[in-house]
Amino acid sequence: MTADVEVESWAAALTPRLAQFAAVARHEHVTRAAQELGVPQSTLSRAMVRLEEDLGVSLFARRGRTVALTPAGRTFLRSVERALAEVDRAAESVRADADPAAGRVSFGFLHTLGTETVPGLIRSFRVDHPRVRFQLVQNYGEAMIERMRAGGLDLCLTSPVPDAPDLVARRLDEQRLRLVVPDDHRLAGRRRVRLAEAASELFVTLEPGYGLRRITDALCAEAGFTPRVAFEGEEAETLRGLVAAGLGVALLPPPAVPRPGVAELTVTAPRAVREIGVAWLDGHPDTPPVAAFKKFLLSRRGQLLT
Repeated sequence: MTADVEVESWAAALTPRLAQFAAVARHEHVTRAAQELGVPQSTLSRAMVRLEEDLGVSLFARRGRTVALTPAGRTFLRSVERALAEVDRAAESVRADADPAAGRVSFGFLHTLGTETVPGLIRSFRVDHPRVRFQLVQNYGEAMIERMRAGGLDLCLTSPVPDAPDLVARRLDEQRLRLVVPDDHRLAGRRRVRLAEAASELFVTLEPGYGLRRITDALCAEAGFTPRVAFEGEEAETLRGLVAAGLGVALLPPPAVPRPGVAELTVTAPRAVREIGVAWLDGHPDTPPVAAFKKFLLSRRGQLLT
């Protein structure tokens, strides 16, 4: 037997008939397999003949409507059963993720929101949705957005609030930034400071690409200077440690727990805040658990950080 067609994709050509083949192989009888599948016996017989023609291999030895697998048929069946089992697992997985009561939400957020804000949000949400599962991803804003575009996140909590044609973003709250200085610094005894007063200082900042770095650069520019950057890092509390060690000053959101060795000053000018918002891909349908969590986040406008 030889194949009578050129097949560009065996998966596309064979997949619709794999379950039929497995049923015939299991029953070793075309009529009983047709009854199980709910198709006419003649339709199933033709499908098996076409499958063999496409493969160019005899899968069955036929005795009327009774069939027995050939050696090639047994080899093919083992792979078909694994493939069908994997499809079943995949289907059950996506159905489970979409379950309104116990589905999954893939949620990204900034590192600085991971200590208190996000755990508090999830705790409050699960009062009414106790079985919803979360896949949590901490990263900086651009990385989360790219992961979301690639299908790896449903929602992300980020700053600045993104503005892109393929995204929907909603501002939820704002967070005051403080000028953090060593506790023996010349400004440490002050409660309030203008950012311009730190123009001569060395700064420790997050790396380029982080939202807080862009905000720091923009606020310093508004205050009339370009910050001299001594150290760059990836996490706000590491920067606090560098400040405590006397290696520079930093613009940072409030810490979850007060850090010894630093003084945190209110910046009076320019207005030093960062907006925090939630973003998702435009036009992508939500599963019920994602829709519920999105609605919950939007209900927290102005209360996200309290």
